[in-house]
Amino acid sequence: MSKRHSAKYKLDRRMGENIWGRPKSPINKRAYGPGQHGQRRKQKVSDFGLQLRAKQKLKGYYGNLTEKQFSKTYEEAARRKGNTAENLVGLLESRLDAVVYRAKFVPTPFAARQFVNHGHVLVNGKRVNIPSYRVKPGDVVSVRERSRNMALVLEALQSPERDTPEYVQMDGKAMSATFVRIPELAEVPYPVKMEPNLVIEFYAS
Repeated sequence: MSKRHSAKYKLDRRMGENIWGRPKSPINKRAYGPGQHGQRRKQKVSDFGLQLRAKQKLKGYYGNLTEKQFSKTYEEAARRKGNTAENLVGLLESRLDAVVYRAKFVPTPFAARQFVNHGHVLVNGKRVNIPSYRVKPGDVVSVRERSRNMALVLEALQSPERDTPEYVQMDGKAMSATFVRIPELAEVPYPVKMEPNLVIEFYAS
């Protein structure tokens, strides 16, 4: 098992939740934390602990985001007008790798990051290989023609595991997706409850 996979599954078990809603998640079989102390009775968590957990869960959901990348996204969300928690989710969902994942071109956020890195994705017809690239409303994200027959892509598109949200408009034949608008938290199809308001409290404290 690769480092990425072991870390991914460890996050599921540490949180005690199936973060990505995947049938392969170990939490479906063992609903306790990893390691020899995983089955200990859980102690009451402090406010800071709840905030930290909320941050780890939201950051972990988007794949291999570093702490620096995530905190910079928070800082930008705080600078913008309006609700900082909503801004944070909107910025995370505007990332190119997030849009690729929402469009079901790949099965996981981890695969989306790699898929973009390897140059398989076009934005408005131009190749972009930066996962953190900010997609704007109206932008068209598509799979390069030479990459469309990859087993990874075909399997993900046909998977009944999840649906494409309303803010991403699919064109299955062209293997393209239009990013219609920046979503609100209520629209984002997280398989588990995310609490960006606690993330904001974590950074603001």
